[in-house]
Amino acid sequence: MIGQEDELERVRFYGAHDLASGWHAPRVAEIADRFDPADPPKSVMDVLELHNVQQYLQHRMLPRSCPEEDVERLVALVPQIRSAVAKFFGAVDGSNFAQLVADVDLEYGEDLIEVLGRSKAFERIPSGSALPALTSAGFHVGQLLTNKKLVQAYDTEMRNELLALPRGAELLVRKYLEKDPRGAIQLPASFTPADCRDLLERYIDSEDANLNYVRLIASANDNAQIGIDAKLKLRAKRRASELNAKLFEENKGFKTGCEVSISDDQDEPVRLKVDTSEGSIRKYVYSKRWLEVASSNASVLNNFQHLFEFADQQVLLTLPSYRANFGVLERTMGLTGTTEYKVGSNFQAADARTLLQTRMYRQFLLTQEVDLERVIAWFFQTYLVEEFGATGFSFAPSAGDRSYLQKVRHLFAEMESVANQFTLFAENGELDRDLMTMSAEQVRYKTIPSLLDGKYLYPSESEEIAGVLHLLFSDQSRLKYIDETLRAENTVKLLLTREVAYEDFREYQRPSVDHLIQLGVLRNTGTRVQLTNMEQTLILSYFNNTEAANYHHLSITGRVEADALVARGWATRRSSLFTDAEGDYFNYFLNKVGFSNGPNLRNRYLHGSQTGADDESTHFNTYLVALRLITALVIKINDDFCLANVNSSTTERS
Repeated sequence: MIGQEDELERVRFYGAHDLASGWHAPRVAEIADRFDPADPPKSVMDVLELHNVQQYLQHRMLPRSCPEEDVERLVALVPQIRSAVAKFFGAVDGSNFAQLVADVDLEYGEDLIEVLGRSKAFERIPSGSALPALTSAGFHVGQLLTNKKLVQAYDTEMRNELLALPRGAELLVRKYLEKDPRGAIQLPASFTPADCRDLLERYIDSEDANLNYVRLIASANDNAQIGIDAKLKLRAKRRASELNAKLFEENKGFKTGCEVSISDDQDEPVRLKVDTSEGSIRKYVYSKRWLEVASSNASVLNNFQHLFEFADQQVLLTLPSYRANFGVLERTMGLTGTTEYKVGSNFQAADARTLLQTRMYRQFLLTQEVDLERVIAWFFQTYLVEEFGATGFSFAPSAGDRSYLQKVRHLFAEMESVANQFTLFAENGELDRDLMTMSAEQVRYKTIPSLLDGKYLYPSESEEIAGVLHLLFSDQSRLKYIDETLRAENTVKLLLTREVAYEDFREYQRPSVDHLIQLGVLRNTGTRVQLTNMEQTLILSYFNNTEAANYHHLSITGRVEADALVARGWATRRSSLFTDAEGDYFNYFLNKVGFSNGPNLRNRYLHGSQTGADDESTHFNTYLVALRLITALVIKINDDFCLANVNSSTTERS
């Protein structure tokens, strides 16, 4: 075995963009410099380290101080190093396999399995010798199943190992259901869908079942290849409920929540107080006088947008689950399914807040003899005609004496109708009701068109812009923390709130600062490092916070910067009523377009497939969700008409 001191010094290649690269670079150069093809390393650990050095050289990852001629000389050694590694492992056979495996530190386990497979060792060595040796050395079934060569060579044996593994189903979930799994799982060719179904069923019912994995099975799409159907998902759903209840019996957790109320004597439209006495409860108090004064149809809709903050200043909805709102633990812990709409604490808080606001405001409006559905009908049938000359729109409020089950079904149908009406209007410049009856179909919210060209600005797929956004806004950016006096939530806030000189940055941070300066994102004035262009920074912040920017809500200068971002390949412009994130939000709640874990409300109610346990209170809650969704739809349609009207007036004047 290798001594601990030597072990810590060993080179490992974790990827071209890993932060440990700079740490290993000097030793990479040292090992490569002393490599002699005529006298290659003799120990397995030395050869595995050489294998890692080769990968650094392939990516030209050497110390910055290394002269260019030395870089070229060392990189030219790659074929000879690869040959030496292949020759060493090509000599492995049944007689020396067990000892060789025992001499390898498990940190290099993946490398060992990879080079053994590449050298066809598993084809030369019987499973009866190889598998026990690997197991004795600490390799588990999950590691072995990541190597295609090993699985092919030991097909029957690996099938049996997987079926006998108590938590083998977790490997199947990783392969088929988990998003971005750690290491690709290779299943034996002899492993059948029936085997998969058997393993999943036994796992769901077992005492060792993990709630995270059971949830992924419950929310998965049907898949005959792995034996997942409605019966198995229902079984998993019920088991997940049991496990969840047990979890909260053992751990009471941390109390969080939201309260909304109306004050008779408050002047400000809204006050927010956070109660931390038993956890973290956000309490919103609204002024009764304000709500009474702002009770016209237009004001009611404006209150949802501004007072209740359903949308931001760019009129991008605050309701979706945005990646920027996930904390470090939410991003790294737990499992995310391949077809799962990932939500975190921020989304859940916004969901609870806006649902309570909708309930509270609807009840208040009824005391003022104002029906929210009739306000929505006014928007489509009166407001659009009077403000924009858009005729033909219709929305029929549900009857007051209907049950909430009937109201929900009616409201979802009407919401789909007005979405189709707007689609036809945007496509044709008018709403032909006869054409609508011939072309109406289930709404795809992400593809509803806009009245504007290039309405939204999105970050491109460029690695360069992804790197810029990470360095500027990520809570994991290497630039956000210099010392206890120069630190902030992210780099942008650090530079805006502190005077940071170039010399303040540590040596390992300066290459990243230089990179941003070279790209024109930052500038060094000599006394401090500053953001070069605030309009550009604002757009980049939209990319980070809401994953898009509304081009037509940018200032004239902002649009110039947006065009510049498109020209350099950092951004693209596309047109639709909703941003991608907003469309995903609607699909998550309403249907199974893209996501398997949503409540599927539209399909459940319009197809009459509610559960027998659903009572009037459940239907009332769904009714509030439907009101929130259609109100959000109205906000987006209104913004589209307003922007199109402004653009049309500007074009006429020019």
